[in-house]
Amino acid sequence: MGHLAGRAVTVLGAGVAGLAVARACALRGAEVTVLEQAEAIREVGAGLQVTPNGAAVLRALGLGPELAATTLRAEAVELCDGLDGSRVLRMDLARLRPDLGWHLTHRSDLIDLLAEGARSAGVQVRLLQKVDRIDLSGDRPLLRSAQGAERVADLLIGADGLHSVLRAELNGRVAPFFTRQVAWRAVIPAEPGAQPVAEVHMGPGRHLVSYPLRGGRLRNIVAVEERNNWVEEGWSLRDDPISVQLAFEGFSPRVRGWLDQIDTLWLWGLFRHPVAEHWGRVLPKGMAVILGDAAHPTLPFLAQGANMALEDAWVLADTLDRLGPGAAGLAAYRAARADRCSRIVTAATANARAYHLSGPLRAIAHLGLKLGGRIAPGAGLARYDWIHGLDVTAA
Repeated sequence: MGHLAGRAVTVLGAGVAGLAVARACALRGAEVTVLEQAEAIREVGAGLQVTPNGAAVLRALGLGPELAATTLRAEAVELCDGLDGSRVLRMDLARLRPDLGWHLTHRSDLIDLLAEGARSAGVQVRLLQKVDRIDLSGDRPLLRSAQGAERVADLLIGADGLHSVLRAELNGRVAPFFTRQVAWRAVIPAEPGAQPVAEVHMGPGRHLVSYPLRGGRLRNIVAVEERNNWVEEGWSLRDDPISVQLAFEGFSPRVRGWLDQIDTLWLWGLFRHPVAEHWGRVLPKGMAVILGDAAHPTLPFLAQGANMALEDAWVLADTLDRLGPGAAGLAAYRAARADRCSRIVTAATANARAYHLSGPLRAIAHLGLKLGGRIAPGAGLARYDWIHGLDVTAA
């Protein structure tokens, strides 16, 4: 029996990180309660990619069959010249990574999969539980709700995302840095016979990512543009489809055809947050710890936000079960995650610059990618083997 057996665990947030860590702890014998501020565990965002490192965690959590049943297995990633539509580089996932799953899914489908997995493991999910303040000055973490109700936790896990209340209590509030990039997201009907390929269409100062979802019935679109004006951070800003159509009017007919089909469009500003310095605190009779976006928010240019959260969930539950929720467990968890997550965040930031090149530098870079793809077709994927090739469940 590990240290989590019989222990009361409170998780803030019913997103990918919260539901995954809830199941991971419950499978180790913990009595887990998830507090979610919304009235339902609802769809947030649109498509996402579960890369091999994230898929390994889902399989280890016993959710491999559900992952296979609710996602599309991607065949390739293609980098394209956004202006003329020509292919710059194809990274053949099926040929070069036959043993590793690369899954395209709707975020709500992944949330549903994890929510059912958590509940089947005995996790209690409580809705309409908005926590406004956390006090770590006593023996145990103390949570105060918007209505003034108080709750004491033994082991408190903050999976409460970008604007985490627990992160702020551990680290203070730090103003995020606007990257001068905004992103639109939309879902449209997919064309008949849409291939399970993630496409990146690159252009000067902007790029667009698209791939099919839900058995090829839908197509996910994320379009990013560099701009100077500030946009509110968040997922809830509606925009007129004409905005993204004008921003990408110089792109290929394939891209413009997708954008012309958009009915509902969402816009959000991309902000850079520092990786948290303090990931947790040990109290005389309790502990508080953060994971996922609460610890290391990332830009979406390596498709690693959800995958890092899945990794965190496994490592946190495993470490605390082996070493206990104390100083040793907290130190081991942070040591296992902080450097890796910081490196991924940095790499994602760099990817945006590579996609948005212009002028002669853009032509040179595209030529280099084309030649590299012919000479060493596996090199494009191998560049990120350090991300996708790690299986934290085998450590």
